[in-house]
Order: sequence, then structure tokens, then C-alpha cells
Amino acid sequence: MASKKQPPAPITPKCGPCGGTGEVPAAVRVGRNRRTVGQQAGICLACFGTGEATD
Repeated sequence: MASKKQPPAPITPKCGPCGGTGEVPAAVRVGRNRRTVGQQAGICLACFGTGEATD
């Protein structure tokens, strides 16, 4: 019996804002003047952390 070949999985485009990682940098602000002191990883709201572009 011959084995059936499955079609290749469709390639989904990467999300633009996060570049396909699912994380974006978020600024960390402290103090009364809201001075920026660093960055931390935040979830990408465009793809909700999946890294795949949505329609």
C-alpha cells in the first residue's frame, strides 16, 4: 500500500509589532515625575502572544 503524502502546513505571517516573538518592550516608570528607568517584557496586544499576524 502506498502512503499518502500530507500537504504542507500553511505558513502564517509573523506579527508586525513583536516580530513573531509575542513580546514587546514596555517602559517602567517610577516616581512623581514618572521618570523612565528601564524596560520589561509585555505581551503583544496585536497577536495576544502567539506571534502570528491576525486579519
